[in-house]
Amino acid sequence: MLDHLLSPYTLGPITLKNRVVMAPMTRSRAEGNVPNEMMATYYANRASAGLIITEGTSPSYNGLGYPRIPGVFTPEMLHGWQQVTDAVHREGGNIFLQIMHTGRVSHPDNLWTGGRVLAPSSVEMTQTKMYVDGKGELPIPLAQEMTEDDIQDATAEYAMAAKVAIDAGFDGVELHAANGYLLEQFIHPKTNLRTDQFGGSVENRLRFVRDVAEATVAAVGADRVGMRISPYGVFGELGEFEGITETYRRLTEILNEVGLVYLHLVDHEAMGAPHVPEEMRKMLRDNFQGTFILSGGYDAHEADRQLADGKGDLVAFGRPYIANPDLVERFRQGAELAIPDQSTFYTLGAEGYLTYPKLA
Repeated sequence: MLDHLLSPYTLGPITLKNRVVMAPMTRSRAEGNVPNEMMATYYANRASAGLIITEGTSPSYNGLGYPRIPGVFTPEMLHGWQQVTDAVHREGGNIFLQIMHTGRVSHPDNLWTGGRVLAPSSVEMTQTKMYVDGKGELPIPLAQEMTEDDIQDATAEYAMAAKVAIDAGFDGVELHAANGYLLEQFIHPKTNLRTDQFGGSVENRLRFVRDVAEATVAAVGADRVGMRISPYGVFGELGEFEGITETYRRLTEILNEVGLVYLHLVDHEAMGAPHVPEEMRKMLRDNFQGTFILSGGYDAHEADRQLADGKGDLVAFGRPYIANPDLVERFRQGAELAIPDQSTFYTLGAEGYLTYPKLA
């Protein structure tokens, strides 16, 4: 049983002991935005995954949109992440850092002094609020439209963040171009109203993503860089748009040219988002030449079937990993999965973070 899901896999220069990926999930435990010992324990407890992808981590003080999310742009952050990678590697695991600039999905009160809420264009967010410690849910202010200098700075920040990540011991990085954050804001015509070289046509809307991917690959090597996308995703007040298939087809061609090691598809249908049509999945799978990671509410047996049918190479699991640090072993034994407590997803402290037991 689960012969495909539990089989090893070669991803660039590393060998994964199984095809189970721990999906990136924000947990808001990094006080002061610096990774800590508690986070090292959390990730090390889940090192039986073939690959861990960390929570979204900002490459810049402009990208810290949520409270207590980690960054990767100071020496203290580098040293904090070293604790995490050392702990995971001691347990025989592999770990990539997800680089996430939140762009317009932010609030100034969550940013450091001097930080700015930036976006490709100044487009109002009307339905989304942002939590700020001590203040609760607040309206999201209108973002500043990025100048071309801002865009060049942000591109360099992604590349530098990747360098810092590798220095901190990560096996690679994932560029977060999904869930309505900065990279997807450039891709999507609702949030990119620019009329310069970074807006308008498909090629122009993908230019920033290409620049970031190329700069990151130049910094750390293509076999250490993946990307996450979410066509049809509705986070950040986005969704389907005219020309979506053409846009993502062209993106796969660009990623092939740049040589990224994997493409990670998000499908949040299980959380209420629209279904990613089979035609889109097939197009991405057929066109992208590297490793293809599926995610989207699969159980172990459905994940194994998807792999057996060639629909993907690896499968990512999110919320099951919150309450089941030994998820792979539970899959192997066919054991019941614990249910996570949603009230502790983003709270301070160990409760709901380090308090879920492994199998006896």
